[in-house]
Amino acid sequence: MTPVQEQTKPAAGAQAFKDAMALLAAPVSVVTARDAAGRRWGFTASSVTSVSLHPPLVMVGIALTSSCHRAMTQAGEFVINLLGEQHRPIAQRFAARGVDRFAPGDFGAWDDTTALPHLPDATVLLRCTTVDVIRAGDHDLLLATPDQIRIRDHADPPLLWYRRGFHTPVPTPAAA
Repeated sequence: MTPVQEQTKPAAGAQAFKDAMALLAAPVSVVTARDAAGRRWGFTASSVTSVSLHPPLVMVGIALTSSCHRAMTQAGEFVINLLGEQHRPIAQRFAARGVDRFAPGDFGAWDDTTALPHLPDATVLLRCTTVDVIRAGDHDLLLATPDQIRIRDHADPPLLWYRRGFHTPVPTPAAA
């Protein structure tokens, strides 16, 4: 048992929890890294959030059963690629198992020294250094400092995960 599981009282059933969390809209990101051998890894994540402003910290949750788990927890650095509506096919590809997620060639290298994979037209790019990995139930939480940030200046709507599917919010007309 993990420390969190040992301290937690039995909760509502797993299905009720999943159903409740399906109603929590979350932005969609693809998190990417390279392992020690230089192989690229990445997965679609809806569990990315800011943690602290001073110092700046972000958190990424990754399932212990993820095919990327070992690479992500050992990489030391990664990129959070915040996706817009136009990236729906990329989000779907990086959520699938048994496919070459990088095959279409839409990811570039951050720079010549690290070659961290990133999506050049992502809404926001956060190049992060891992500062801690915390076990939390059936996930590990990667706490990281964003060392470099790139923000695209455009009005593309964000891609959200809601009710177990990808969605795009519809802007409401401005009040008169």
